[in-house]
Amino acid sequence: AEAGIHFKAPFIQKATRIEKRFLEWDGRPNEMPTKDKTYIIVDSFARWRIADPKQFYLRLRDERSAQSRLDDILGSEIRNTIAKHELIEVIRTTKDRQPATDTSLGELSEGIGTLYPINSGREKLEQEILENAAGKLKDFGIELLDVRFKRINYNTSVQSRIFSRMISERKQIAERFRSEGAGEALKILGKKERDLLEIESQAYKTVQEIRGVADAKATEIYASAFNQNEKSIEFYEFSKTMETYPDMLDKDSMLILTTASDIFKFLKNVDQAK
Repeated sequence: AEAGIHFKAPFIQKATRIEKRFLEWDGRPNEMPTKDKTYIIVDSFARWRIADPKQFYLRLRDERSAQSRLDDILGSEIRNTIAKHELIEVIRTTKDRQPATDTSLGELSEGIGTLYPINSGREKLEQEILENAAGKLKDFGIELLDVRFKRINYNTSVQSRIFSRMISERKQIAERFRSEGAGEALKILGKKERDLLEIESQAYKTVQEIRGVADAKATEIYASAFNQNEKSIEFYEFSKTMETYPDMLDKDSMLILTTASDIFKFLKNVDQAK
């Protein structure tokens, strides 16, 4: 009978109330493998309504039986769909999503956290489950309105793999930081050495220039003083000759002189003066 007010015979006819509102199905979290043999825990939910009350009553009688049938059909379809797709297809939704990058890392983050391309995505998998399950539930007078993944978790072994990958990526970035830092340190050290050599070279050049000017000035003064007479000139020549001997000889050296040498003449004159 249609909805509304009707007469019924007491004790002969019985009124059965059929819910017209949208009803919910909340599946239990189940562990299942993906196509790439990765085990995940999938928690899903759905919304449905009774589209054909007569068919629903004849096949299922009540909502409790309907929930049990939904458990069987939806649970099976979810498991089959997950098994036909790889993990990346289950957890990703958009195909053109770009990975989040830490701008403070600059070029150091290149190649880290790369997102692999997907063919279907999470929403298409949900739509696939909806279409496959809806046809089977129609025979029970049920219209399946929507199916969604509520939560997807990794099991312990998968979590360990993911954490290891995250640690490995962080180590790669840290190693790049250390490598770049060592390179910068070598550049700074090399620049310091070059600057130091340049400063020392410039200082040595300045010292030599000052020393050259001073020596020239001293020579000029000596020449002016000793050029006054012949004796002064001879003494100047002798003193310059004597200045060279300390640089040529040490205390253990033996000096052999000819009678024509200046120092021999000087020593001979000193001996005669005595």
